[in-house]
Amino acid sequence: MGKVLLEVRNLKKYFRVAVGLLHAVDDVSFTLEEGCTLGVVGESGCGKTTMGRTILRLIEPTAGEIIFDGVDVLRLNAAEMRHQRKEMQLIFQDPFSSLNPRKTIAETIEEPIVLAKMIPDSDKRFMRVLELMDTVGLAERLINTYPHELDGGRRQRIGIARALALNPKFIVCDEPVSALDVSIQAQTLNLMKKIQQNFGITYIFITHDLSVVNHFSDDIAVMYLGRLVEKAPAETLFAYPTHPYTKALLSAIPVPRIRNRPERILLRGEISSPINPEPVCRFANRCNYAADICTQQEPPLVEVEPAHFVACHRVADIPA
Repeated sequence: MGKVLLEVRNLKKYFRVAVGLLHAVDDVSFTLEEGCTLGVVGESGCGKTTMGRTILRLIEPTAGEIIFDGVDVLRLNAAEMRHQRKEMQLIFQDPFSSLNPRKTIAETIEEPIVLAKMIPDSDKRFMRVLELMDTVGLAERLINTYPHELDGGRRQRIGIARALALNPKFIVCDEPVSALDVSIQAQTLNLMKKIQQNFGITYIFITHDLSVVNHFSDDIAVMYLGRLVEKAPAETLFAYPTHPYTKALLSAIPVPRIRNRPERILLRGEISSPINPEPVCRFANRCNYAADICTQQEPPLVEVEPAHFVACHRVADIPA
């Protein structure tokens, strides 16, 4: 077991809306080892992105603890947090809207270095920009181009270079390839994997693409309406999915064959409201295995096998 870089304990983020509190992230806990990737999957609106941004304190949490490299980041003041952000970066989902259209590639990559006052000398900063461009596979001839002159793959490489500019230990990747073509997705994922191997960076990889997360992640966490319902090593999760929601997600992965396709699990029933939710299983309305206890008590996340955690009252009764 390696060194734990990030520990999240009972993280909650509630948003006040007209009719109550929307539980976007509700009592989420996990640990992430240094140099590893945690893939986070789930339907749109399950709280994946909110969780990632809350961990970075781009959104202030309602409650919980975030221990990064031994430091409780929620106890840091604004100045201390600004310094801490050098270690914690973000790659955005949309590579176009996340870039300033008035800045060239060089200015965009240089900006965090200037703001952090890491390299005062302009010539050395320029050499650092060239080094980062080479790291992410951007040709030097593109240094004075603007975002609108580039395709989506190159724009996302700018975002990756900007995230790497301050030599971070940890990066939250918020669906970084979902806006790209399939072939460009593969190139970008291979680049991110190579960067992780070369620099030992730790990732949280948020995605809705289960095929991608299987090949990119060491561990996978499945979210449903703000809560973790299953977490396991990637190989274990795909070989032995346990929670009914995880099983349904995996059954929806397209299979490139006509015969002997696995049976698709269709989810029926109404999705529970994340606003003022009752302390019950939030998946019960759509679950084929729901029992009385599921509508009376909220299932805790328990370890059913080594490193395999599931939140389900019926876990012992669900067929493999």
